This record gives sequence, structure tokens and C-alpha cells, in this order.
Amino acid sequence: MSFNLTDEQILIRESVTRLCEAYPDEYWSQKDKDHEFPWDFYNKMAEAGWLGIAIPETYGGSGQGVTEASIILEAVAASGAAMNGATPLHLSIFGMHPVVKYGSEDMKQKYLPRVANGDLHVAFGVTEPDAGTDTTSIATLAKLDGDTYRVKGRKVWTTKALQSERVLLLVRTTPKDKVERRTDGLTLLLAELQRPEVTISPIDKVGRNAVATCEVVYDELPVAITDRVGEEGKGFRYILDGMNAERILIASEALGIGRVALKRAVDYANERVVFGRPIGKNQGIAFPLAEAKMRLDAAELMIRKASWLIDNGHPCGEEANAAKWLAADAAFFAADRAMQTHGGFGYATEYHVERYWREARLMKIAPISQEMIQNFVSQHGLGLPKSY
Repeated sequence: MSFNLTDEQILIRESVTRLCEAYPDEYWSQKDKDHEFPWDFYNKMAEAGWLGIAIPETYGGSGQGVTEASIILEAVAASGAAMNGATPLHLSIFGMHPVVKYGSEDMKQKYLPRVANGDLHVAFGVTEPDAGTDTTSIATLAKLDGDTYRVKGRKVWTTKALQSERVLLLVRTTPKDKVERRTDGLTLLLAELQRPEVTISPIDKVGRNAVATCEVVYDELPVAITDRVGEEGKGFRYILDGMNAERILIASEALGIGRVALKRAVDYANERVVFGRPIGKNQGIAFPLAEAKMRLDAAELMIRKASWLIDNGHPCGEEANAAKWLAADAAFFAADRAMQTHGGFGYATEYHVERYWREARLMKIAPISQEMIQNFVSQHGLGLPKSY
């Protein structure tokens, strides 16, 4: 087994890192403060072709794997952009996986090239106020009227809804009490978002404010049957199919945040002199930072294993979930130790580690909590009874 990146993968990392150098910490702090989408950064990444990294070449992408996509997002986060930089790209890189795999040829030809070149933004509408991670309990309903679905319901935590022209929307086409299994009767639609039947309301949140996350209300939104992804009633399986890739990419973004937080902490520990010596000389500072490095290195190994498995067509559910758990845990530990290393200055926005800390904390909640991953591993990895 080789732990080395290929020459092409190294070139991808170096190229993305160079592009990100034009967008320093101050840029991201200002975007976060102003709640302003980083259009110039997004457009530069699109012009460089990075948004289409995992979209097949037939549809204008590069046809690369999850490993290459993960390298891009890690490099973006590690530049200091953290989630404010990774999230604008994340949904374009990963979100259209169900369309790539299950969409009609007309749908692929119509939408995928526009995603690859950055012209089309697509949001992801799954979570609901009364369902949370219990996806099979969603209540947003779509009724077929001739060749058009009429969608009524409410979603929360829809990221990039303000910028997105379309939304991959999971709906119920058969009520839950009329299906044999809870996972039946769910359908995936690629619906229009900027319409009068849709009300979008940003949710105030503690971090990653350059990218709004929203509550979205659908009131009889019409969706053409040709904008249905795959077959009616099989949407839950289509969504699940892309979740392993998402776990790996989120893990890579967390790894990047952990890396940049650790770098800032080490630099500060070498420069800050107290009692006539650099604070990094003190084991109370040095040992936690050494632990942070080891945690991040271990998480990276699981990310690489999971991405190799998925790119080579092997099952990777346990590894992808473990990668997300380990990376989120390691990233927050590193960011927290960076705050502690900086002391009072860690709480000041000038040093940026408070922003890494806020954004690293998100990774332990979204897109799935650490506890739900432990549920998965205990059941599927250990064979213990399902607890929920």
C-alpha cells in the first residue's frame, strides 16, 4: 500500500494552494463579518476548472475521483478560508452526484456542464424542522398533477439557497403511512428555487457567515416531471448513495481547518516570549500541539483509506463515517488548542483562530452529528443492536 500522492494529485494541491494565496485570512474574516458570499474567490475556482473535478468529462468536468476532490477542499480550508471558502465549492463538487449517477441523459446534458463551469449553483434540501436526521420522517409532500409535481412543505439548513438557481429536493410522493418501508415513497427532484412559490429566510448562526444557511418554505411549487432524478419513490437510496462521498469531503475540510489552526498555534508558540523564553518551550504548550498533530495525521489516514475505497468501487460506509468523526474531532481539538496557545489573543478576531474554532465546531454537528456516526459504527461495524 502506498501513502504517497500521485504527481497529478500533488499538482492539484499546489495549484489550489497558489490560487488561495490571493485570499488571505483578512479577506475571509471580512466576508464572514459582512455576511457576504465570496463571489470573486468562487469565480476564480470555477475559471480554473476545480468545480467540475468529479463531474464526468462527457459533461464538461475532469472525471476525477473523490480523492482529488478531497485534496482540493482540504487545501482551500487549510489556506485559512476554512468553511467560508470550502462550502461555496462543496455542493458543486459533491452535490450533483445523484444526478451524475441516476439522472436522465437530458438532465445531465442540461445541468452538469453548467455546474462544472460554475454557472449553476445547486442547493440541497433534505432536513426539516420536525425530522432532523430522521430523514424518513420528512413531511414535505409532492403531488403529481399531469406532468407536474406540486410541492408543499418546509426545509431547514438549506445552504446556499440565496445563491442557488436549483435545489436537489427530497420529498414524499407517497405518505409514510401508506408505504411498506419507511424509506419507500421518497422522491428526489431538481427543483427551481428562485420562484414566487418559494420563501427563503436566512438563519442567524455563530459562524461560516459568508455562506447563508436558510429555512425554505415551498407553497405549491411546480416541478416538471422531467426534473425528477431517477424513479419516483427511490429518492432515499439516491441520497444515501452520495452520503459516503460527502462524509469524506467534509472530513477533508475539517482536516484543513485543523492544519491551519495548528500552524498558527505553532508559529505563535515560537514567536511569543514570556518570562524570557518562547512559550513553545513549555511542555504545557508543546505537548497538546504535538497531540493535535498526531490526531490530524491519524484522521488523514482514514480519509485517504475511505477515498481510495470509494474511488475503486468498494464499500466504504464505515470508513467514510469514521473519517468524518475522526477529522471533526481532531480539527476541533487543534482549533481549541490554538485558542489556548494564544491565550487572551486567541479570543481576538485579529489572530483568526477564533474563526477556525467556530467553524471547526460546526463539523461535529453537520452534516451529521458525531453521535449518529457512533450509532452507525456500533451497529454496522460491531454488530450491536440498532439504538434508534
